[in-house]
Amino acid sequence: MQNLEPTLGYGQFILSGALATIELTVLSCVLALLMAFVAGLALLSRLLGVRAVSRIYVEFFRGTSIFVQLFAAYFVLPLAGISLSPVQAGFLAIGLNGSAYGAEVVRAAVQVVGRDQKEATIALNLSRRQAMWWIILPQAVVVMLPSFGNLAIEIMKSTAVASLVTVSELTFQAQMVRSQTGETAMPFMLILVTYLVIASVLMGLVRWLERRSSRGMAIMGA
Repeated sequence: MQNLEPTLGYGQFILSGALATIELTVLSCVLALLMAFVAGLALLSRLLGVRAVSRIYVEFFRGTSIFVQLFAAYFVLPLAGISLSPVQAGFLAIGLNGSAYGAEVVRAAVQVVGRDQKEATIALNLSRRQAMWWIILPQAVVVMLPSFGNLAIEIMKSTAVASLVTVSELTFQAQMVRSQTGETAMPFMLILVTYLVIASVLMGLVRWLERRSSRGMAIMGA
């Protein structure tokens, strides 16, 4: 690790950490989104076994510490022959943890779709799968978006735990700056502002998606 002068190198290190944080956030959000839909829809399955497995999955990741999940991914999985890089272990733990909360969002949003909509699918002679994919889910996604926006921000903030397995994200880089320069206030103030900027971008993206989705639903309703 290169030495830093107290007045130099902050921008380079913080930018590098921000890029790593964004990469980890994107990977974790993609995994969380995919697994949230799988687990959330499984919670609504007619098969008791499928519902039970999904409920165990959700409660396990919601009921255990993300720190333990991260250490398990990085230190325990290799004992089973599955070796992961720090970034892989980070987005696996963060993504799966986030998906457990996202699964409940999916379940609740699907259930909130009006009963008349579900009755209409029966009148149209649609199968349960067709009704879910073409009628219910498009409407449920609009309901999910605000909660998924909040979840994305929580996932972004959770990326800080990856510093414990040496992922060079924002928190890790700030610690490196502090250890080499002895300064604490400046590097941590910089990463606070950077986290806020990333969170603002995420919320702006979610609001844009909400407007697009709502407009699309309005056109369909018309």
